[in-house]
Amino acid sequence: MTIAATLPLPTATALEQLWFTRCPVPTASGIAYTLGWLTAEFAADGLPVETLQEARQLGHHHYDHQLPGLFREGGNVPALAARAAGAPSRLIGLTWIEEWQTILVRPDSGIRSAADLKGKRLALPAWGANRPGSIARAMSLHGYKGALSLAGLSFDDVQLVEVALQSQDDAPTPQQGLQRLWSGLDYLVRGEVDAVYVKGAAAADAARRLGLVVGIDLDQIADPRLRINNGTPRPITVHQSLLDDHFDLVVRFLAQTLRAADWARDNRDGLLRILQDETRAGAQGVDQAYRGDFHTTLAPDLSSERLAFLDIQKTFLNLHGFLEADFALADWVDPRPLQAAQQLLAERRAHA
Repeated sequence: MTIAATLPLPTATALEQLWFTRCPVPTASGIAYTLGWLTAEFAADGLPVETLQEARQLGHHHYDHQLPGLFREGGNVPALAARAAGAPSRLIGLTWIEEWQTILVRPDSGIRSAADLKGKRLALPAWGANRPGSIARAMSLHGYKGALSLAGLSFDDVQLVEVALQSQDDAPTPQQGLQRLWSGLDYLVRGEVDAVYVKGAAAADAARRLGLVVGIDLDQIADPRLRINNGTPRPITVHQSLLDDHFDLVVRFLAQTLRAADWARDNRDGLLRILQDETRAGAQGVDQAYRGDFHTTLAPDLSSERLAFLDIQKTFLNLHGFLEADFALADWVDPRPLQAAQQLLAERRAHA
């Protein structure tokens, strides 16, 4: 008998429940959960499905990805930062949703194009307590870069004004708490900066509340590379142990997200109603932020184009100090679960 044969075999990570987390944006996983499909899918396994948003004591795992039973469909800044810091996560899908990336200005600013930003003061959120977690700063920097590139400008042509972060905990409402992610809005209203990058339905509500207007609509930029940011593309990630020990659960979860994306294609009005809760915004903000045929593109994929866009984002974040170290994107990707989920969904439909 060899020595290796006497060693105990590794045991699979036991699961008592499944967790998922998403940002306050349109996600196929959030839709599948709201429709009850995720709960129904795993009921026979005796595995309840809960969100980290319902378990505040576990909320930090949205950023560190150290919870084995977690599915995360959220912004790429924390996901990339966690992986760069050594988190045992794997990338199993990418989505791309246009979500009202804009540069807000005062109505009398005269800023109506990217060229008008030259010489202007752009709000830049300060570093947070955890440097890799400074999401608003990263989003603002890349948003400005995309806008400036339209006019052949760079950061040397503008003044980046650091603005203090606002606490979201003492906001009058959850909606205004989310709006405080965009710390520069109050500075803009007071005339201390000339422009602020924002995105999403809550930001649209904030702009209307504060009397601000869109100077540059980044969603209208033809070249998608200039719209790359925290949510474009948005990764779906899992803990490595979940793939190793419960691959079938990962496949079934993804199958339900694909099913929810298909549902959204034919139920735009129903989706918009769901998004009022998902985005913590009002009906007007949701309608303003999510335009056109966004409801047809919620399905995850791992196309070479989306992976290339994510690599651009990783390079940008590393260049500007948001990652502890660089890493090879290809080593992070596992395409097997999504491929199996697409096949499983097709088989279920064939036998329906």
